[in-house]
Amino acid sequence: MKHPPRRTVLLSLVLGSFAATGHTAQDGPTPYPRADADWPGKGAIRVFGYMNDNRKSFWLDRERKQGSIVFAGDSLVGGWGSMAKDLPDWPVANRGIGGETTRGLLFRFKEDVLDLHPKAIVLLTGTNDLSAGQDIQQTRSNIVTMLDMAESASPGVPIVLCTLPPRRHPQSPVDPAKLVELDKLIASLAQGREHVVVLDVYALLADPDGAPQAEYFGADRLHPSPAGYKRLRDALVPVLKQLIVS
Repeated sequence: MKHPPRRTVLLSLVLGSFAATGHTAQDGPTPYPRADADWPGKGAIRVFGYMNDNRKSFWLDRERKQGSIVFAGDSLVGGWGSMAKDLPDWPVANRGIGGETTRGLLFRFKEDVLDLHPKAIVLLTGTNDLSAGQDIQQTRSNIVTMLDMAESASPGVPIVLCTLPPRRHPQSPVDPAKLVELDKLIASLAQGREHVVVLDVYALLADPDGAPQAEYFGADRLHPSPAGYKRLRDALVPVLKQLIVS
């Protein structure tokens, strides 16, 4: 008797964890699990009250956002308040939640991203894993699972996989060398995936020494400034035009 490939089994377990709650499609977003063991993925978990508010807002807007380019990630995505104005040629859905780790995004990836039947996905996540001291291999594993879920749910969906920008937040320091190492892992995930393209956000926003370039970041040296988001937009538009045929 033939057994399904291990990756298929893992995807089934991830997707099945959402259905196991007994939560119906009409109720609203699936509640965060109470036990760590009930979360999919690996590594750090962060849940704050405002995250529930974010997810309820996403849920109420899910029908209107069908077929959008979905931006998924943490506050680096969520803080892009001018996204719709900056990208007027396509419908966009901002599904970033501040403070979230890759494990948190993995938990809600189906509901907030894949269930929108996206025209394309822009994925920028992982910086909070670093500040949580998480093993970068766990971050890699969580992102791989999201890429596999996207391919399974919507074969051929274009994905722009972003490296992490530099950061020098004094209250939330990370090892710059570890960030560069994680970015290399993230960039490697496009290998063998025809519809995944890497956008090197680090190179876009770093100065020659690898620090956040002042004009592209806010005072916290973590979140992009309006100029930083515009620079990101200018690099992203030609990539999206190449990926999106219609």
